[in-house]
Order: sequence, then C-alpha cells, then structure tokens
Amino acid sequence: MRRSELNDLAAFEVVAREGSFTRAASTLGMSQSALSHAMRGLEERLKVRLLARTTRSVSTTEAGEILLRSLRPALEDIASGLAQVGAFGAAASGPLRITATKNAITAVILPVLPAFLASHPNVTVEMIVDDNLTDIVANRFDAGIRFGNIIEKDMIAVRIGPDRRRAVVGSPAYFAANPPPVSPHDLGRHDCIAYRLVKTGGLYAWEFEEDGRPLDVRVRGSLVFNDTDLMRASAIAGMGMAYLYDDDAEDDIQAGRLVRVLEDWCPMLPGYYLYHPSRRQSPPALVALIAAVQSGI
Repeated sequence: MRRSELNDLAAFEVVAREGSFTRAASTLGMSQSALSHAMRGLEERLKVRLLARTTRSVSTTEAGEILLRSLRPALEDIASGLAQVGAFGAAASGPLRITATKNAITAVILPVLPAFLASHPNVTVEMIVDDNLTDIVANRFDAGIRFGNIIEKDMIAVRIGPDRRRAVVGSPAYFAANPPPVSPHDLGRHDCIAYRLVKTGGLYAWEFEEDGRPLDVRVRGSLVFNDTDLMRASAIAGMGMAYLYDDDAEDDIQAGRLVRVLEDWCPMLPGYYLYHPSRRQSPPALVALIAAVQSGI
C-alpha cells in the first residue's frame, strides 16, 4: 500500500467520525477542498461510494460502514504502537487516574501492580471502583476499564484480558435444604442474592443463554447488595445463591465453600478493555501500564 493511500484511509476515518468536511479538515490541518478531492480519489480507486454528502452533513454509506469496521481497529493498533514506541523516549511519571469495576481491578490490574510500581517509582495509580459506564472525559480520568461490548465507539480501546464467564453459586448447606436448579427457569423458586445497580436504581438481571439466544432472568430474594464481596460472603453463609464472576468464586468452589450450578447456561462474556479518549500521544505512564497488563494476558 502506498503512503498516500494510507493517508487517505486515515482521513476517511476522520471525516466519518466528525460527520463534516469542515471539522475533519480542521482536525487534519488541511484545506476542505484538498480533503474533498482526496475522498473522491479514494472512492474512485475503490470503485464504490463511501460517503453520502448533503449541504449540512456527511455520513457513511453501507460500503463506508463496512470499511470503517476493519479500518478503525487497524488505525487504533497503529496509534497504540506509535504511542508505546514514543514512550521509550519519555520516563513514566505522575498520577494515573483510572475508573474500573472491582472485578477488573482484582482480576487484571492488581496482579501486575507490584512489578509495575517497582519499575516506575514516580508513577502514582488511583483506581476508582465504579460499575457504571463513567464519562471519563467529564470526570477527568486518564482511562477506564470495562467489557469490550459496552465501550463507546469513539474511544480508543485496547484489549487487556481474556473472555470471562459468570458463575451461579450457593453453599452446600443451602443446596442441602433446596434442590439445585436445573435451568434458569427454576430460579423463581430460590432465594437469590440480588445486585443493585446504583446509577439506574434497578436490580441486575442474571444473564444466561438458551439455544444460542440471550436469556435474562429477574431474580428475587431476601438480600440485595451493590458489592460482590458481600454477595459472595452471604452465599458462603448459606443465605441464598449469588451470581458472580467465575474467578471471584473459583477459590471458594475449589475449597468446597461454594457449589456451582447452571454452568452450561452461563455464556462467555467479552474480555476487559482499557479505553481512553485521545488519539494524541498517550501519557507515558498510561502506555507503560497498558504494556504491563497486556504482557500478562
């Protein structure tokens, strides 16, 4: 691929993201007429229309959307690689503020933190536990960590963990008194420890898969928490069944404190991604943390 073709593809992504030749030209530092000419040339070479132009806005055609789906990850990988290379010329230092779920911190970040902080003594890491999809720009976070399927498309997202699975668990004492469910449809007859979503105020529906289709079950029980550690402790104490991440429950399952049920019904969930908003060079501290976490995948 010639350098000019790569430049035109990168410019096309900016036009699609901005929805305006004027804004895209300003972002790219080029004239609007030169950008329009480049986009017409790209369409002529590909022999397909990529952009639908009106007097007020620009949008992608169906062909343009197909191209974007493959183009954006490639451009993000290039940007991430350039940022990591650039980080070698700058020492990682200063504060790093990240929002993440408790499970993401426990499963992905904590295992690499000792070595990371030892290698970067001038970096301070602040982790804010939040199950909501926080606006990291408005709240001045350097990055966030969430599952890949819920991250907004305008964010740069880097995979930092494998796919995961949920686990429905209860104590041996609980199942001695209550026959284990054989399908999610049986949960209505059980005391289930529910999770309260703080942002919406609703109760989290337990997610399953039936014949390849999603199956969400609204459970009820005597206990409601917004903390998974308390849910796990209550399940161990025999106060009901809990819906946890499998790695949160693994040690207790191995030790016999918890029994897993409905395993075949629990779908795989997309892995964790670290996401941040800027396409400019990332802070060296963030680049270094991403590299440390990815090395542990």
